[in-house]
Amino acid sequence: MAYNGRFWEYPPKERQRFFLPFSAPPCLRAGGFFTDTDFSTKIFLAMLTESRAIVLRTIKYNDESFIAETLTEGHGRVSFLVRISRSPRAAVRHTLFQPLALLTICWNHREGNALKRPKSVGVSTPLVSIPYDPRKSAVALFLSEFLQAAIKVEDASELLFQYIYTSVEWFDTAPKDFANFHLVFLLHLVGFLGFAPNLEDYRPGDGFDLEAGRFTAYSPLNKHFLLPEDAARLPLLRRMNFATMHVFKFSGSERSRLLGYINLYYRLHLPSFPELKSLAVLQDLFDASR
Repeated sequence: MAYNGRFWEYPPKERQRFFLPFSAPPCLRAGGFFTDTDFSTKIFLAMLTESRAIVLRTIKYNDESFIAETLTEGHGRVSFLVRISRSPRAAVRHTLFQPLALLTICWNHREGNALKRPKSVGVSTPLVSIPYDPRKSAVALFLSEFLQAAIKVEDASELLFQYIYTSVEWFDTAPKDFANFHLVFLLHLVGFLGFAPNLEDYRPGDGFDLEAGRFTAYSPLNKHFLLPEDAARLPLLRRMNFATMHVFKFSGSERSRLLGYINLYYRLHLPSFPELKSLAVLQDLFDASR
């Protein structure tokens, strides 16, 4: 019988030669799903993808589900519609979607909808202290809100993902001396987003123009200007990293003020950057620790 070259007219076994060999994503293969190789199963599997993901925030959708906004390793910003399930055997446990949670998610990436439905969700790296330490939880809530506002779809890259992922891992395992973590994290993050300030040309007595992103000996026409006392701290902040930040001592009020300046810098260079609800909470926490 002639089929005129149209694959849907071929018997199921012959249709398979139109497709390159492939297998189920690890998230489904590990659970023993889809071990057969029939035509319809192959079509379904071809549309599935698996990626590590960082949870940025969750928003209530209705009484039975919520929206989880994530940054994924392979597909950038992805929003998932997550069903609230009470079953302990559910493939998607909604309780895993906590601020900065590090997950592995499997979903159909060819769905036309903006909201994807996860097929399975697992823990990529377990967080052992962030969910249980009140100070770390407050920082995680702030940073997840900050990242949600700062990272746009076009900014997402694997380098950015790796930086955030490894930073969260470091923060979670740090036993102490992490009070400056969020300052260091945000100062390095700005380089991945493309508007890092010039902190090279400091001279004693200079102020810092937040709009221009550079030191200056003169007060600019705009009002977004750091006085020399605060500008002098910027070269110190630039030299900080996660391994050395414990050497730099700031009071709670100093740390709160520096965070306010960093937040203002982002708002000046990201026009749609909103007021962050968690910023005041974190600053109050610092002020209380003076």
